Amino acid sequence: MLSRRSAFPLHASVLVALLAASSAPTPLYALYQAEWHFSAMTVTVVFSAYALALLGALLTAGTLSDHLGRRPVLFGALLAEAVAMAAFATAQGVAALIAARVVQGLATGVATSAAGAALLDFEDPGRPGRATLANGITPVAGMAAGVLASTALVQYAPAPTRTVYLLLLTVFAAQAAAVLLTTETAHPRSGAWRSLRPGIAVAPASRPAMKLLAPGVVAAWALGGFYSSLGPSLARLIAPHASRATGGLVFFTLTAAAGLAVLAARTLPARTASFAGTALLIPGALLTLSAPHPHSLLALFAGTVLAGTGFGAVSQGALRLLLSPAAPDERAGTLAAYYVLSYLAMSIPAVLAGLLTNLYGLQRAVSLYAVTVIVLTLAGLARTARQPSSV
Repeated sequence: MLSRRSAFPLHASVLVALLAASSAPTPLYALYQAEWHFSAMTVTVVFSAYALALLGALLTAGTLSDHLGRRPVLFGALLAEAVAMAAFATAQGVAALIAARVVQGLATGVATSAAGAALLDFEDPGRPGRATLANGITPVAGMAAGVLASTALVQYAPAPTRTVYLLLLTVFAAQAAAVLLTTETAHPRSGAWRSLRPGIAVAPASRPAMKLLAPGVVAAWALGGFYSSLGPSLARLIAPHASRATGGLVFFTLTAAAGLAVLAARTLPARTASFAGTALLIPGALLTLSAPHPHSLLALFAGTVLAGTGFGAVSQGALRLLLSPAAPDERAGTLAAYYVLSYLAMSIPAVLAGLLTNLYGLQRAVSLYAVTVIVLTLAGLARTARQPSSV
């Protein structure tokens, strides 16, 4: 059996791998488009198939590990993730790509809440706050690692649409085997079938923070969804003759900046981190909005850095405010509720952006998207400023 000390980094690596797999297709969309001849709208549908499937899993199975145990739930989800990677590697068209994204989303939704709760369970009592920090940084670190590896393979590998998925399949299979060697930390209890009824289980003590943080979280993840789905297309619009890797580097820049912000924000009060991060989304969105007009990649990447920094700070502050007051048996549900809100914010606006791109062109869609994010951000800042600091 793995020791408690070894189990913590294992579950952190699971979250990194899950989010690496979620971002791996981003640099490949241009290759898929060139081979299968589909539109920007189809790109956002493929992207959102993953996010909506993940939402369905969180709404139904987000608390399943509280009832059945972390270990069996996580083992099954990782095996399903490996199946999804095999489906990606063998996909021959858009329908197969969407199907693989759906399987991946379901598996990730189940695994994310279970692994995140396990991190809290395995936290060293002598190092409080480490699990919340890990829950904040592993998703963005995973997305950064996934998009960077995929971008490198696009540039240098002979079969980039297969290689990255076969590597991830191997990782998930190894992690599934390692999870079986960990100690079970949840105490299985009855009610597993009832827990599958769609619903959101936010800890009562965390509900005021959820209401306060919602606009900022929605704005941050909506901006992240844009960069993930249409970031490469925007880079090609601005610099049509740039390297194929440029589109992937846009999303890598976002996630790398977010990861650094999570680390920096851990020393700030949680509410301060969330407020400052929300404020940074405004200049990030404005620079992104302005980038197509002078055809400036510098403006795009500067906006991406600001947006990523805001994204990371918002995520770090929000997770600390939400998870700190939750009881141990409320953690998985509260974490799942946070991800439900986040992925709704990430997927629905991205689909609308794809529709707007088809109707009016990418440049106008970028403008409308940026304005929407700014309005949400201002609403979040106003709500935070009005609430007492004790909330």
